[in-house]
Amino acid sequence: MSDSKRVWLITGGSSGLGRSLVMAALAAGDHVVATARNPESLAGLEVSTGGALRSMKLDVTRPDQVRAVVSEAVAAWGRLDVVVNNAGYGLVGALEEFGDDQIERNLSTNLLGPVNLIRAVLPTLRAQRSGHIINLSAAAAISNYPGFSIYGGAKAALESISESLRLELAPLGIRVTLVEPGPFRTEFISRSLDRGAGRISDYDGSSGRFLGFLQKVDGKQPGDPDRAAAAMVRMVHGDRVPLRLVLGKYAVDKTRKMLAAREAELKEWEAVGLATDFPPGE
Repeated sequence: MSDSKRVWLITGGSSGLGRSLVMAALAAGDHVVATARNPESLAGLEVSTGGALRSMKLDVTRPDQVRAVVSEAVAAWGRLDVVVNNAGYGLVGALEEFGDDQIERNLSTNLLGPVNLIRAVLPTLRAQRSGHIINLSAAAAISNYPGFSIYGGAKAALESISESLRLELAPLGIRVTLVEPGPFRTEFISRSLDRGAGRISDYDGSSGRFLGFLQKVDGKQPGDPDRAAAAMVRMVHGDRVPLRLVLGKYAVDKTRKMLAAREAELKEWEAVGLATDFPPGE
């Protein structure tokens, strides 16, 4: 295999942005291991790629399955170059409306799942002294919405982990990038969005309103997943990579507003915060 070809491992590769990323990586001439809970939808594509694509069954909440898939992927091509934590799903509703099992399942998928995969691939990437870990975040991690407390919280935690991980791995030649997409025209809202188990009318004007907004924009999102995937592949093949890759005008505008709001709040309250230090010389 040419050194210019990357070997990708992409979770959640059967639909949405994950499927677009699989296609973009293949179009760039790279090799791809695409995983999904139900990988049958990738079977036809696998046959047509002449061996460049391998699909594997994976539930990211199962560490034993994660380790087995990583071992199989490394055995197939002898290395891993790009590892993409894309698998996940949303959970919408007020925090009080969620059942215990809903919270645990969402955190297991959106936070512990990526952690499982990262830990499984690190021995290979460290031995290579190379590799690129890409973690899919969300606009909810830029600043969160009413109704996305658990989902956005999981993504925000993944962002903090990625910040630390980047510093740990940089001396070893391993890169880390967070991808922060805005609303993209996938089936995330219609197929990958769980709802709180118990409705409480007091939240109709906050989290309930947000759910209504999501339903209204479904199918009309401005983001093109194929263009997003192409941008990610170009980034991977480039010499320099960002810690955060913000995709789409919505997410770019949201980031600017968040930064401005935080700066204004810091300025308003900094005197209170600064007064909590010991006086100079003490």
